[in-house]
Amino acid sequence: MIVPRKIEIIPVPGVPLINKGDDIPGIFIDCLKKNNISLVNSDVIVIAQTIISKAEGNIIDLRQVTPSEKAKELADFTGKDPRLCEVILRETTEIIRVGKGPIIAETRHGLICASCGIDHSNVTGDMDHVITLPVDSDVSARKIRERIREETGREVAVIINDTQGRPLRGGAVGTAIGLAGLVPIWVRAGETDLYGYVLEASPIAIADELASAASILQGQSNEGIPIVIIRGATYVKGEGTARQLQREKERDLFR
Repeated sequence: MIVPRKIEIIPVPGVPLINKGDDIPGIFIDCLKKNNISLVNSDVIVIAQTIISKAEGNIIDLRQVTPSEKAKELADFTGKDPRLCEVILRETTEIIRVGKGPIIAETRHGLICASCGIDHSNVTGDMDHVITLPVDSDVSARKIRERIREETGREVAVIINDTQGRPLRGGAVGTAIGLAGLVPIWVRAGETDLYGYVLEASPIAIADELASAASILQGQSNEGIPIVIIRGATYVKGEGTARQLQREKERDLFR
């Protein structure tokens, strides 16, 4: 039996507006020092995807995008900017569903989300600028984790999260799109419940639960807290990837 314990979600204040080429782990460690925050082993560092994408230079100026005929058709149906539709088409491997507004697409990473994860908010303040997802969020998370270990000596996990919607549920929640240092799905098969029943499956998407918990502090508006520390969470340590959270296409009942 796992004994319940306190879990803390600790904001990391002072993260500046991020530009291309900025050193995210260096900025994080500097903010820890300035705010007198110490890491402990098994902390989970959750970082908003937006600042990773900005640091990696994944900002697109729509004024430099020429929409194709297919993008114009998509724009006519959805009401979206045809230049944005063109960027979505460039980033996707498959358009899953199209509505009067939303475009649900599969990214090159295998994520299925609205507008292929492309966003206007918290980019530069210029609505002609949009941001795309990192090229490989797992690699980004792994590099950040290694730097933190080198400079602090602490063994932590790192999650890169993004806000996404869900099939058959309203609203959006934080989701892990990149990670390092933990197994994303905690399989509890073989454990017993309160009545002695042996669990046969019970796979828990612990990485998504942590990503969603962090989003409560990170927010979606002008909170200015893109990095938080989760302390006291129970998770399986290991070298997992966010891709392990993606359901195989042949088992996807919602397409």
